[in-house]
Amino acid sequence: MADPNIAIAILLGGLLVLILLRFPIVFAIAISTTACLLYLGFTPAALVQHTIRGMSAFNLMAVPFFITMGVLIAAGGVGDKLVGLAHATVGWMRGGLAQVNLISSTIFGGISGSPTADVASVGAVMFPIMMKNGYEPKFTGALTMSSAIQGLLIPPSHNMIIFATAAGGVSIGSLFLAAYIPEIIMTTMMITTVAIISRKRNYPKGDKFNIIFFLKELARSFWALAVVFIVVIGVAVGFFTATEAGALAVLYTLFITIYIYKGIKWRQVWGVLDQAVRTLSIVMILIGVSSAFGFCLTFLNVPRYAAEFITGISDNPIAIFIMINIMLLLMGTIMDMAPLILIATPILLPVAVDAGMSPITFGVMIVLNCGIGLITPPVGTTLFVAASVAKQPAESLVRANGPFYLVLLVTLLLITYIPAITLTIPRWFGF
Repeated sequence: MADPNIAIAILLGGLLVLILLRFPIVFAIAISTTACLLYLGFTPAALVQHTIRGMSAFNLMAVPFFITMGVLIAAGGVGDKLVGLAHATVGWMRGGLAQVNLISSTIFGGISGSPTADVASVGAVMFPIMMKNGYEPKFTGALTMSSAIQGLLIPPSHNMIIFATAAGGVSIGSLFLAAYIPEIIMTTMMITTVAIISRKRNYPKGDKFNIIFFLKELARSFWALAVVFIVVIGVAVGFFTATEAGALAVLYTLFITIYIYKGIKWRQVWGVLDQAVRTLSIVMILIGVSSAFGFCLTFLNVPRYAAEFITGISDNPIAIFIMINIMLLLMGTIMDMAPLILIATPILLPVAVDAGMSPITFGVMIVLNCGIGLITPPVGTTLFVAASVAKQPAESLVRANGPFYLVLLVTLLLITYIPAITLTIPRWFGF
C-alpha cells in the first residue's frame, strides 16, 4: 500500500530538487510526476493520458492564436509606432524619454503578451536614445523591464487563459476586464515615480505638447491598438468566444503588419509562424505535463493539506492572503510564469476562495505575482534579457529597480485587499 506522505514527498520534493539542479521545468515536472504515479501504482500510460487531457481543454484553443498574434506583432515593426505615440503623449514631461519608455513598454507588452519580447523590442529602440540623452543605463534597464511586467495585465493575455483553464470555470472575459483598473492604478504610480526620479536627477525635458503631432502618431498607432478593443470588447459582450477572438486577432494582425505597417513580407510569414510554433510547443507540453501534475495533487489531497496548513497558522483572511502572496512571490523567483500558474492554482485557489477571495481577483493577483518573479533573481528571464540589452549586470538592475518593485508590490496589495478594484468592471458587464 503506497504511503500518501511519501508520494507527496516524491512529487513536490522531487520537483524542488530538479528545479534547484537547473533541470528544464518541463522535465522537472514530468520526471517528478512520473515517479509519483509509478509509486502510487499507476502505469506510465497514466502520464500520457493526463497530459493529452490537459492539452485538450477547450479554453486552450485560444492560446495558439494569441501567441501567434504576439509573435506577428513583435516581428512586424509595431514597436516603433507605439514609441512614437508615447513620445507624442508624454514626451513633453521632465524625463520625457523615460515616460515614453514606460508607456511604450506597457502598451507593447499588453499587445504582444510577452514581457521578454517587449524588453527586446522596445528596449532596443529606447536604450540608445536614452543613453545619448544622459539617462543612467541601470535606471533605463530597470524601468523597461518593470514597464513590460505591467503589460501582462493588459488583455489579451494568454496567461489569463492558462489561469482560467487551471482554475476551471472562470470566465476569460471577466479576467480580461478585471485587469483594467489595476493597470490604470499601476501605470499612474509608475508615471509619478518616474517623474519624481527625473526631477531629482534633472533628466532632460522634451518639446512642448503638440496636438497635431499627437493626432498624427495616434493615427499611425490606431491599427495596432485596435486589436485590444476587438478582442476584449468582443469577448466581454459575447460577440465571440476567446478562441474566435484569437483567430480574428491573428488574421487582423497579419493584415496590418503586411499591408498597413509593411513590417514583414509574405515570404517572411512562414519564418514568423515557425517561431510561433516553437513557442507554442513549449507552452502546450508544459500545460500537458502540468495537468498530470495537477491530477497527482488532487489525488493526494494536497490542496486540502495546504488549506489546513495555512489556516492552522491563522484563520484571519488578511493573514491568509499575505501568506499566499509570499508563497507565490517566492515560487515566482525560481519558476517561469506558465508552470507556476498551472501548479499553484489548484493548490492555492481553494484556500483563497474559502477565505473570501473571488477567483477573478485571484487570477489577476497570481499573474502579477508571476510577473514580479520574471524580474527577480535567481531565474527572472525578463531581468536577464533587460540586462543583456542594457549591457549592465543583472544585480545593478535589481538595485535600481527598488522604486518600481515598490509600485508593483503596492498594486499587488491593493488588488488583494480591495475586491472592487478587480470586480467592478466585470460586474458592469454582468459577470
